[in-house]
Amino acid sequence: NHILCTVLLKSESVFFSLTACLCSLVTLMMPRWLTLSTELLPTESFQLGLWETCVVQDLGVTECRPYDSLLGLPSDIRLARILMCATLGTGLIGLLFAIPGIYLVNSCRRTESFEAKRTLKMLGGIFSVVTGVLGLVPVSYVAHLTVLRFFDESVPSVVPRWEFGDALFFGWTAGGLHLAAGFLLVTSCLFLQDETFSLHQSIVLNRARPEQSPRRRTEYV
Repeated sequence: NHILCTVLLKSESVFFSLTACLCSLVTLMMPRWLTLSTELLPTESFQLGLWETCVVQDLGVTECRPYDSLLGLPSDIRLARILMCATLGTGLIGLLFAIPGIYLVNSCRRTESFEAKRTLKMLGGIFSVVTGVLGLVPVSYVAHLTVLRFFDESVPSVVPRWEFGDALFFGWTAGGLHLAAGFLLVTSCLFLQDETFSLHQSIVLNRARPEQSPRRRTEYV
């Protein structure tokens, strides 16, 4: 049961980490962080991303323009870009620690290999948790500012407001998957410690069984 549990935790944690990295990459590159549509121009809608702004028409034509400089961006977009780049980097580092740690379990059975495996997986879990926090901060911060600006009573109701885009939901998904992968990696390390200890006990019990054979022979004598 412990071996099956650790195998399931390992496979799920790697799957969650890989999926979270892909969602973080999509969140970083997608231009739909915020969307805006006006009644004056119902055939056009605007999209705001970390790297460019786009104008989408009803005919399916999309025109995007990249930002000229990083320092000229709003503070929330600039912070979100920096943190999302850091999120993608730490997520990849977590995968680099987690995958070799999982491979050591199937290739080596020595005590040193188990300790090295636990260390690598623990580092991968820590990096995954840090990645999840880094990914949730910019997405939640941009969403918080968007809600405040949307319900700002000082702005006339005629002025169009920015709304949530698809990239924010991808970012929340990526952060949740990173946190789940980190907790699974740490949990699998704790299960592995009990598993290795039980394996040593079972080996001792198996070696003690042949000692009972001479006693049974003396009984027949």
